[in-house]
Amino acid sequence: MEGPSMKRKLFEEDHEMFRDMAAEFNARAIAPHYAQWDKDHMMSRELWKSAGEQGLLGLAVPEEFGGLGMDDYRYRAVLDEEFAKSNHLAVGLAFHLHDDMVLPHLLAYGSDDLKGRWLPGMVSGETVTSIAWTEPGAGSDLRGIRTKAVRDGGDWLISGQKTFIGNGISGDASLVLARTDGSTGRGNHDSFSLFMVRKGGGYNTGKQLDKMGLKASDTAELFFDNVRVPHADLVGEEGKGLQYAAEQLPQGRLAIATASSAVVRAMYEETVRYTKERNAFGERIIDFQNSRFELADILTEVEVTEAYVDQAILAFNAGELDAASAARAKLWASERAKSITDRCLQLHGGYGYIMEYPVAQAYLAARLLTIFGGTNEIMRDVVGRTIAG
Repeated sequence: MEGPSMKRKLFEEDHEMFRDMAAEFNARAIAPHYAQWDKDHMMSRELWKSAGEQGLLGLAVPEEFGGLGMDDYRYRAVLDEEFAKSNHLAVGLAFHLHDDMVLPHLLAYGSDDLKGRWLPGMVSGETVTSIAWTEPGAGSDLRGIRTKAVRDGGDWLISGQKTFIGNGISGDASLVLARTDGSTGRGNHDSFSLFMVRKGGGYNTGKQLDKMGLKASDTAELFFDNVRVPHADLVGEEGKGLQYAAEQLPQGRLAIATASSAVVRAMYEETVRYTKERNAFGERIIDFQNSRFELADILTEVEVTEAYVDQAILAFNAGELDAASAARAKLWASERAKSITDRCLQLHGGYGYIMEYPVAQAYLAARLLTIFGGTNEIMRDVVGRTIAG
């Protein structure tokens, strides 16, 4: 580790052993291919199978459904930190969608039959999933969703359009939030339901969206035209989709906070290394007072962010992380990720603007974090309403 840093007390020996495995996986299975995936805007499916073989997917899935039953979120934090250190941020995003957005809903509300059919493939990497909630006219406002599901005998027919769907092209299935009350207009608390929908007839992928960063993680529009879904793939109860989404928000927002914390630590350490190696006017960049002052401020913010997010992780493990607390963690950490990557880029000078440098890629990636999982304006509203009572 570069420079001074407070000792963290989050991780134990087992987590550090897992870190060794995650670091080896980054070096072996990702590093040789990542640049090409970035150019292709698509990761290889072999990556998912390799991750499954290594035991890096579906960590919280019980052993009876093919997982390891590791529901300690510190293991997910270790994975994030190793993706950030290796500058494999798009892989981190793709895994988050699968593990932190889709999986919790199946674990919490899925029947044993549904779990038995879906979870083993998600753990092995044979089944890659997306979370298909956002629509062209409904982002953070889920009650504006227009995709509908209509009963047809023992099945449901789903029709509608989704957008900004990560793993949308490469994935095999999606967790779809759809309207099941038969009405139009803005929905009520019981107007929506969740379905696991496998690609097939009527499930079409639109054009791949060209994002400003995280390009190795494919993102697309999805179109559903009377897609037939068995009633057995309804997740939980009909009409409880919004309730379930709200109950699982803490993990999704914790995931973003954890990724943000990992990014700022990795970029701080990368910038310390760079400023020690780079010279200007006969001195190292780090020997200029402005550089030292800036790095002092950055390190302080990094450590505050880590301490805050570490506490959120422990609260989540204890079942005590509520939606507002998770919103605060996501708000703080993602804003730090945005500002710190910007300041680290500045300390790189012209090289910071060149895409082969990790800080340039992190700068573009971090810009998503204040938008993804509910914009930070929504986070402020959630927190503000709890303050107001």
